[in-house]
Amino acid sequence: MPHTARLQAAGLTAPTVLALVAALSMLQPLATDLYLPSLPGLAAAFGTDAATVQWTLSVFVAAFGVWQLVAGPLSDRIGRVPVVLGGLATFCAASLLCMLAPTIEVLVAGRLLQAVGACSVLVGTRGLVRDLYAPAEGARVLATAATLMAVAPLLGPPLGALAFEAFGWQSSFALLLAFSLALLALTGSRLRETNRHRNPHALRPGPMLRTYAATLRSPAFRAYTLAATASYGGLFAYLSGSSFVLVQVLGLSTAAYGLCLSATVAGYIVGTLLCRRWVPTAGLQRTIARGAAIQCASGLAMAALALAGVASPWAIVGPFFGYSIAHGVIQPSSQSGAVAPFARNAGAAAAMLGFVMMLAAAAIGMWIGASFDGSTRPLALTIGAAGVASLAVAWVFVRRDGDVSHHD
Repeated sequence: MPHTARLQAAGLTAPTVLALVAALSMLQPLATDLYLPSLPGLAAAFGTDAATVQWTLSVFVAAFGVWQLVAGPLSDRIGRVPVVLGGLATFCAASLLCMLAPTIEVLVAGRLLQAVGACSVLVGTRGLVRDLYAPAEGARVLATAATLMAVAPLLGPPLGALAFEAFGWQSSFALLLAFSLALLALTGSRLRETNRHRNPHALRPGPMLRTYAATLRSPAFRAYTLAATASYGGLFAYLSGSSFVLVQVLGLSTAAYGLCLSATVAGYIVGTLLCRRWVPTAGLQRTIARGAAIQCASGLAMAALALAGVASPWAIVGPFFGYSIAHGVIQPSSQSGAVAPFARNAGAAAAMLGFVMMLAAAAIGMWIGASFDGSTRPLALTIGAAGVASLAVAWVFVRRDGDVSHHD
């Protein structure tokens, strides 16, 4: 069915869908980007060390990944709208808990609940796009939405830095609470159900396991999931370690660090614009190959500068700007390609994609925390390795198994 007919059947218009997807896609990156500048300050506020504070990131990512295995089938069973709205309500309550947390342990628990809410929103949104659009068109919609939603993480880090310096670490979670409440009101009034193929057996353990097994047996799913995971792995390494490297090692102020994060988001926006231009003419496979080449070159440049002993913020921020451009190309394309073969179980496919990505990210985050030695080398070498992995996946797996043009 053409996507225009699907939109009409769901009582939605293309601009409404784009606006909702963009707004909902802001929640997960803001849940991280807004408070990243305050990470070094959190250690001082709670009287703990950097490794303990990093649990607020690692637990968020791990919970986000695991919950997708539930949220995906749940959205296939009961629909996208209940999952999205329930996720937003959970995120609101969790943000309030984080804001009032008296100890680091309570803050970590609040972050876990934030992950459950944000995960439900993201999985429901990905399923919504698959319900309404064919793979190539879905990639363009996701890329356009990513361009629009990137305004939030573009402004989030400097806003979070300013709020932290003026009002303390609680202010980041107060902002997240206000944003999620506004998003709940907007989505509740605009979103319409798009899942026309609800699976009544999606939540049964046996069918659920068989669905995930079938998903993993798809060569196209494996190829695009590896591409998304390699690219996101380097991004999460930067998110986990850059505040300590740039602020503690290289001496940037919290405000300057917020601006550096905004620069990486600007790179991501450029990448999504390239994705929108390349996918219609080059297709998903060649688009990802181009992005992976940029990503590999950028990651290796950062690693080379670190090994040469160049201790400058721009030796980190400059190459990662290129890496971010590539991530903006690869991520929307990989997400669309991974769920393309699964019209009936798009939610479960999106869940497995996110689970693999977040499991790898959690491991990388723990590695970054454990390997931090007061220099730029562990971070730079990890990002360099991610770039090499991205290129290898694009040229071997996506090139061989990534043709999804026959799925509508």
